[in-house]
Amino acid sequence: MTDQPPPPTSSAGSGEPDPSSPAGSPGHSGPPPGWGPGLPPAGPPPGWDPGLPPAGPPPGWDPVTGSWGAGAPQQGWTFPPTGGYPPGSGPYGGQPWYPGPPAGWYPPGYGFDPNDALVTPPGAGLGGWFDRCGAALRRGWRQLVPIVLLTQVLPAAVLSVISLGLDPSAQWAAQAESSPNPALPDNFAAELLNLLVLLVGGSLLVGLVQAVGWAAGTWVITKQAAGQPVSLESALRYGLRRALGLWGWTLLIGLLIGVGLCFCVLPGIYLALALSMAGPVYLFERHNPIGRSFRMFHDRLGLLLGRVALVAAAVIVGTVIPGVLEGVGTSPLGTDPFASAGTAVGAVVVIGITAVLALPAHLAQLIGLLVTYAEQRAHEAPVNTAVLAAELG
Repeated sequence: MTDQPPPPTSSAGSGEPDPSSPAGSPGHSGPPPGWGPGLPPAGPPPGWDPGLPPAGPPPGWDPVTGSWGAGAPQQGWTFPPTGGYPPGSGPYGGQPWYPGPPAGWYPPGYGFDPNDALVTPPGAGLGGWFDRCGAALRRGWRQLVPIVLLTQVLPAAVLSVISLGLDPSAQWAAQAESSPNPALPDNFAAELLNLLVLLVGGSLLVGLVQAVGWAAGTWVITKQAAGQPVSLESALRYGLRRALGLWGWTLLIGLLIGVGLCFCVLPGIYLALALSMAGPVYLFERHNPIGRSFRMFHDRLGLLLGRVALVAAAVIVGTVIPGVLEGVGTSPLGTDPFASAGTAVGAVVVIGITAVLALPAHLAQLIGLLVTYAEQRAHEAPVNTAVLAAELG
């Protein structure tokens, strides 16, 4: 406590800064700039009506909580934005509101279309892959079913009928049972060689026809996904044009897998999985299908292995069941079904029906591997169905 009077305050208009004001700002004790003692007082602003009540807080503002309450929002707006933007507002005027990024937005660096009909974008997962496989079947089954019947089912059935008719094993078994001293028939080597030539040569011809079907089916699926018109005749013409090259690579791949199966089976299974993309690589890229397929397999091992394993499971189930049914159906016809006309017709009918039952397996292999290849391409660089359709030619 002291009896001294308080220090005098700075005089008005002295220009000294006020210690309580922000640094560098002039004090507030002086008159405002432009004020002069001869000027009249400013008074209320123009248009001011002292009889009007104070405006109060804006609609929806709760002064107790200090936030927007349940009051009515501004005209045309809702919160949360479940009712949509007001008409004509926002960056996309007139479009309905939805959670997430706006339409046409993609993560930086990807450049893919999440709604592409054939290419599964990264991150879509197994559900996106299944959706595109099903969509490809729904779009193209009218063309794909005849293509598969002509190039996959019919050649396989014809080869089975010919092999069953020319198989000498039934005669060998009958001779062994009738002879007191079982021994190999005199013509065993010649007949076995003829059978091997038939099986190998027939398989090669069937493989060439199947290559036509794989190329034609790939063309149909890709062009339809790109929104382009297709026809069965155009698809088969494309398949014939590309079949020879695809057939050659298929033979080489089959040879590698066969050699791998001779080494404890596992190398053959590995090669079959690692080379599963070689066919689509040849059709779309036209160079180094084996190397590219290996690189795709190892770059995204888990993803590609999962997709190809699903396709392989569908193919195995879809071919083993008809094979078992064929054996069950032909067993009552005897060891030599072609010994009489009746049993021969029965054998042909059984083989034909079971071959048709394998049609879903062929479709699953064609569609599943193609959609898997398109997904792998999307992980490597921006790509869409239009680009893939252009690559096919």
